[in-house]
Amino acid sequence: MARYDRAITVFSPDGHLFQVEYALEAVRKGNAAVGVRGADTIVLGVEKKSTAKLQDSRTVKKIVSLDNHIALACAGLKADARVLINRARIECQSHRLTVEDPVTVEYITRYIAGLQQKYTQSGGVRPFGLSTLIVGFDPYTGVPSLYQTDPSGTFSAWKANATGRNSNSIREFLEKNYKETSGQETVKLAIRALLEVVDSGGKNIEIAVMTRDGLRQLEEAEIDAIVAEIEAEKAAAEAAKKPPPAKET
Repeated sequence: MARYDRAITVFSPDGHLFQVEYALEAVRKGNAAVGVRGADTIVLGVEKKSTAKLQDSRTVKKIVSLDNHIALACAGLKADARVLINRARIECQSHRLTVEDPVTVEYITRYIAGLQQKYTQSGGVRPFGLSTLIVGFDPYTGVPSLYQTDPSGTFSAWKANATGRNSNSIREFLEKNYKETSGQETVKLAIRALLEVVDSGGKNIEIAVMTRDGLRQLEEAEIDAIVAEIEAEKAAAEAAKKPPPAKET
């Protein structure tokens, strides 16, 4: 194997590109990120590592806007993400200047996936060590969309999906509990999915809600209120499952 993982352009005899697989491993070790598409709302949520006592937490953002109607969350190497986000923002602006229309979610997803794929096929470079969740509303039809890209350059559309640390556990939860919701119910589903793998409740979660009016980041107090509501519902459901106490004879 050692001969085949030195160069990005060399396949191993069994058809693997090891550098791409190592990039996927970097994604699996990154923070968890989840996206849930509702009827009129799309929610992005990410696991937020606790910041240092003297650090300004406002400077650590894992959910960003690419355009007025498109947002992105990622798992993996944040420095790589910054480069990819800047390239995507420039493409959104260039498209507006050239075509005089905003990009569609699929267009910018194809652009990001194409950029990621290009870095798996050239000598002297390495793959981007991140996976992205891209959400937004189609500027022409108003239909909500959720896409995922990975370091190999593949992309696909989803109703709900997760990437990063423990993404399989979150995906299993979403497969069991997903149904098309709207408004606050979509936000609750995304937070419930993240709470499957995130400890300490709302303080370690970052949530952004995309509507047709644009992207809004939830404040920590709003997230804490929703977490408390979810925990109360869970406690009530567990209490309902317990058999009633036997009557004394």
